[in-house]
Amino acid sequence: MKMRFLQITLLFCGLSATVSAQQDKLLTHFIYDKMSLNPGETGLDEGICATSVYRNQWDKVNGAPNSAILNIEANMNRFFPGGLGISFYHDAIAFTRQNNLLLNYSYPLEIPGIGVLGIGLGVGIQNMGMSPTWEPPSTLNDPTLPVGFSSTQLDLNFGLYMKGDAGYYVGLSSTHIPQSIFPATGSLVGGTTPSTFNVVRHYYLMGGYKYKDLVTDGDLEGNVLLRTDAVKFSADINARFIWKDLAYGGLTYRTSDAIAIMLGAQPLKLMNGNGAPDLTVGYSYDININKLSSISRGSHEILLKYCYYLPPIPIQKSKHPRWL
Repeated sequence: MKMRFLQITLLFCGLSATVSAQQDKLLTHFIYDKMSLNPGETGLDEGICATSVYRNQWDKVNGAPNSAILNIEANMNRFFPGGLGISFYHDAIAFTRQNNLLLNYSYPLEIPGIGVLGIGLGVGIQNMGMSPTWEPPSTLNDPTLPVGFSSTQLDLNFGLYMKGDAGYYVGLSSTHIPQSIFPATGSLVGGTTPSTFNVVRHYYLMGGYKYKDLVTDGDLEGNVLLRTDAVKFSADINARFIWKDLAYGGLTYRTSDAIAIMLGAQPLKLMNGNGAPDLTVGYSYDININKLSSISRGSHEILLKYCYYLPPIPIQKSKHPRWL
């Protein structure tokens, strides 16, 4: 098990003085995490929504990624044009820890007969740190091994997101635009130069369409997410059956990685009817199809989403007898 932990650590950290940070997070429920990938989507839907996703990747592999996100976004068109959102993301891989905090704004541009184009910008900070403990040896230091550090840098995202009137969406975005460099601030090992992490800019293309009333009381939804850092490329292809907007089930295929089963529902509405709070609970299980399939028990993901909708603005009517 210690050997597996060491392999995972070296896989993501590397043994050189300068390495590139790992790819952005991978989520099977990416359809509920559009804002952190594309700030143009922020607040385009009505209401105030909070979404949280926890992912345990490659279960039973020591040092494998564990990720958690929290997105809060609101449609602010009642007060001023646009949507506001806050996105927090935590990722732990072996010895490394990454935290991202972004404030997102999207300006909605109405395109008659087509839909709404959200033009979004995310501004925030990215913190990365590493606290390695290398064994063996315990007395002799290897100058090629990374040493501990912690650093915080500026982070910027930009995106365009089209929400079509015909039930489709398409978005193009880029994350980590500054490509920040994280220097080590911890103590040196053997007088060597500490390791640095170069954050790589990522590019995303997403799209989807919902086929309304394809069968009785059900819709079929298809979604695609393409991602690249200009070196590696991967794609998620997802299809969900949505029953009465109350429950869903589906499959996701991620190229060269996994096939996932997705299930979810709105339990309060199932029990109490459509007047109940808008709470969505989801779960997915990834079955690995790569080389890790022999040691991993798959990946687990849990989704919670809650939305609150402001009541409509009351129409004021005069009661004066002269104006009846």
